[in-house]
This record gives sequence, C-alpha cells and structure tokens, in this order.
Amino acid sequence: MLTLTPGEVTPILRDFGVLSPAAALTELQRYDYTEGGPDVRLILRADTEDGRRFVLRLRREPEVTRARAEAQSRFARLLRDRGIETPRVLRSEGFFVREYRLHGYRVLANLEEFAPGELTLVDLPTAEETGALLARTHNIAEAENVHVDGPVLFDPLQRNDLFRFSLFTDQGDFLRQTDETLYREIIRRYYVLRGRIQTLDRAPRYAVQGDISDCNLYRTGEGKLGIFDFNNCGDNGLFADAVMQAVFEARLMDYPEDLPDRENRILAAFLRGYHRERPFTREERELWPSLYGLIQAFWLSDLKWDPDSLEELVKAGDREAAYTRMEGILRKLTELPEMPV
Repeated sequence: MLTLTPGEVTPILRDFGVLSPAAALTELQRYDYTEGGPDVRLILRADTEDGRRFVLRLRREPEVTRARAEAQSRFARLLRDRGIETPRVLRSEGFFVREYRLHGYRVLANLEEFAPGELTLVDLPTAEETGALLARTHNIAEAENVHVDGPVLFDPLQRNDLFRFSLFTDQGDFLRQTDETLYREIIRRYYVLRGRIQTLDRAPRYAVQGDISDCNLYRTGEGKLGIFDFNNCGDNGLFADAVMQAVFEARLMDYPEDLPDRENRILAAFLRGYHRERPFTREERELWPSLYGLIQAFWLSDLKWDPDSLEELVKAGDREAAYTRMEGILRKLTELPEMPV
C-alpha cells in the first residue's frame, strides 16, 4: 500500500513551485485496485507550513497514460482561464504532470490548489446551477475543439456506470423459463430504442469533465459554483454526456429530506439550467425518450447492486418477483416520457 509522509511530499511540492514544506497530510481518496498490485489512486491534501493547502493526485491506473493525464489537467486549466470556477492546476517545468517512483510504485502526479466548500447535497437551485455549469464547459470544449483521449464513465453506447443491457441478458436462461414471450419482447424493444439512439455514435466528441456530482462540486465564499476532479475526464458526445450526467445527479446524490417527487424535479432543474446555456435541438429532444427509457429500464442498481436486484431474484429462484420485474422493465421501454424542459 502506498503511503507517504510530509517529508516525502515536500520535494514533490517543490517540483511544482511550492517552496513551503508539507506540515500535514490528509487522505482524501484511495483506490488500491489489487492488493499489493501496481495500480493505485491516492489523493492527498497537503497542508504547508505557511498555511496553504494543495491537492496532490498520485495515479497509476489502467488506461491513464501520462499524455492523457496531461490533457485532463490542460482541459481543467483551460476551463479556469475561460471563467469556469475550478482549482488552479500547477505546472512543473512547463507540464502539469510528473512521474515519480515512490515505495516501488511508479505514479503520475499533479498538484492543484485545494478548494474548500465541497457540496454535500443537491437541492433544486444547485441542480439548475450544475446543469448550466456543465453546459458552459461543453460550450468551451466545442468552441476550442478540445479532446482528451480515453473512455468516460457515462457513454451510453459503451460500457458505462449507469445502465447495462448485458446484465439483463446474463439472466436469460431463468427469465426465458419464467416467461419466454415477455423476455423476447423486452429484447425486441431494447433493439428498437438502441437503433434510435445510434445516431449518437455519429455526433462529434469533445472533452468532458466526466463526473459531475455533489462530491466534485464546491461553492466559493462568494457563492459561485465550482467543479474539481478531472480523473474521469475524456471525450464524449455532448448531448449524451448531458443526459447521463442529468440522470446521475437526479438519482445518485444526497438530497434534502423534504423534497417531494425528488428525481423528476432535480432532473428537470438540471436540464433547465443546461438548456439555458446550451439549448437542446429538436433532434436532441426527439432522442431523449429512447435514451432515457434505456437508462431507466436497465439501471445498474436495479439489475445487480440492490438487495432486491434482478440478479438477486434469480439467485433466489423467485419467478414471481422476476416476472414482476420484467413487466416493469417493459413498461419503462414503452412508456417513454418527453424531455422535461
């Protein structure tokens, strides 16, 4: 496991132009991909002796090359230069990323100023602000023709972190035995909707931050909404990114307890903010029902992660509950709501 002391971090700070020694370190995030393996993500807050705070990101991760990490930081810096609130990324000898060997780990390192005021929940005004913020980053990426080579979390035409059709077909033997006709109709409807959204594959792709969420948003002392964490930055179609991020924010954040009809209202607020900065086209509005239907029908948690997920129902041999779940999936594939904006 990669662990560092303030004394070991001080030379890294110095490489990025921070001359005050590190006085204390706080671990903000750690991913050890395999026990004792070479891949790791370690994010530290370094407090210096002169009272400043910085975020040091140390990464060796699958598919993250030095060129990609440099492009991610360069995009973050461009957004800041174009008026988006995001922490200042520091350079070392003209680059944002350096390579180090630390305790047997070969890692990529970059350093940015620490941004206090991290959000802990999303309410309606914040959702609308977040949609507008995402739209402004999209406008900048498109206008500047910015690209960051690499996969993203929320590409609806690829493996993504929101929905996955294959998790449904993985249970195909059990589901066919439960109701062959219903199972086949779900498959048929999937391919109809998948065909409708295939036009997304022809859309231009540009750099996106890739992971807008409450834990990656902050509010400045002046009340301005900002964004950090470009670890998942890559290229995506901008409409696809907007839809997936909107659903992500409406379903998987923390929210005020007294917010009725939360998902629909958060979703509508996010899209309203986005539309104000980057209006949806007629063609995009027409794509919404099909894409949203697929996301709803094959939502990852419903299929795999929840205690009553489809996978768990199949493991338990509960055909009645599995049949009811399939009915719900088909309903989501056929009752397709219009875009709520």
